[in-house]
Amino acid sequence: MAGYVRPSERGGPAHPSQYYSGGATTIFASRFDQRFSFCAYVPSAHDPDGAPLPLAVLQHGTGRRGPQYRDNFAEWGERHGCLVLCPLFPAGIGDPDDLHNFKFLEYGDIRYDQVLLEIVAEAGARWNTDTSRFLLHGFSGGGQFVHRFAYLHPDRLSGLSIGAPGRITHLDAERPWWVGLKGFEEKFGRPPRLAELRDVPVQMVVGSEDTETWEINNVGDSNWMDGADAHGRTRLERLKALSADFERHGIPVRFDVVPGVGHEAMYVLEPVKDFFTSILEDLEEGSGR
Repeated sequence: MAGYVRPSERGGPAHPSQYYSGGATTIFASRFDQRFSFCAYVPSAHDPDGAPLPLAVLQHGTGRRGPQYRDNFAEWGERHGCLVLCPLFPAGIGDPDDLHNFKFLEYGDIRYDQVLLEIVAEAGARWNTDTSRFLLHGFSGGGQFVHRFAYLHPDRLSGLSIGAPGRITHLDAERPWWVGLKGFEEKFGRPPRLAELRDVPVQMVVGSEDTETWEINNVGDSNWMDGADAHGRTRLERLKALSADFERHGIPVRFDVVPGVGHEAMYVLEPVKDFFTSILEDLEEGSGR
């Protein structure tokens, strides 16, 4: 059967596993590590025996709003025949009060970048989607995660969208991880792959009114480090500084400021969809389709 069809469209009930694995899916525990999970939007263009669909991964922030990202991107995914995947990294793993550890890629024995790659592989096993390279967006805490993920795994990205991160890792080998890259290779087993990142389309996106500082200038908290405010006090200022840093290192950036919007994840997504659409169109044109 080509694609997913709701039972009402077929004139009869579907097996529950089929019903909840298509369209806006249920939430699945990861087989790699059941502390983590994911949901997806599987468009009607999905065909188990057809061409693999492109993949967009939306990484939540501190609020863990994965299903909201999925629902916001459902119409876009349907229109462009793109599978939308939303991983979930629950709060409180290891430390019951933790909200932030995933943002820095590593905590205890957990490598969150590897967890995401395992979830992507599971999506490829469950649905017919191309997991070799994927689109990736994250906002706020998700924006922190995705730009650090890109330093390790640019080879897996067809496009990177960094939304309003409050804490930035600059491309500075003299400043310690995580405000800079000193010690990166010792921590992660490889140097940052900046030359490869130059080949990945990069967007940075933030609201014009994203100027609150109470959450990101919290000196002494577990997610604070001296120097976190060295390039500005607001997310808008810090993202502009990161964009300039990327450009100095030969990494072109599309910088989108959404007028009248504060720190609101769901209100900056239209430029992200436009950015992702432009990449999919370029990929289709390059493939001759």
